[in-house]
Amino acid sequence: MENLSEALGLLAIGMIMVIIVLWLVVGLGNLVINLTNRFIPDEKSHGNASGPEKQVHSKQMAAIVAAVDLITHGRGKVDSVQKK
Repeated sequence: MENLSEALGLLAIGMIMVIIVLWLVVGLGNLVINLTNRFIPDEKSHGNASGPEKQVHSKQMAAIVAAVDLITHGRGKVDSVQKK
């Protein structure tokens, strides 16, 4: 019986440690994501991606739409395409 109680104690300690480590990973991950979103601006918010040199040519757009339609069997939809 002594071995069983020791095994159950180690099991409980191990499970508690796993929960703590996973909680820390999720918490630190969310913290990094929030800090990144706050201090590094999104490229879309600059407004410089809407110039005429950034537009996709109509023949290229037609080819992209056709490829998406072929691959997704008509279920996919192209909302927008932008060059970087």
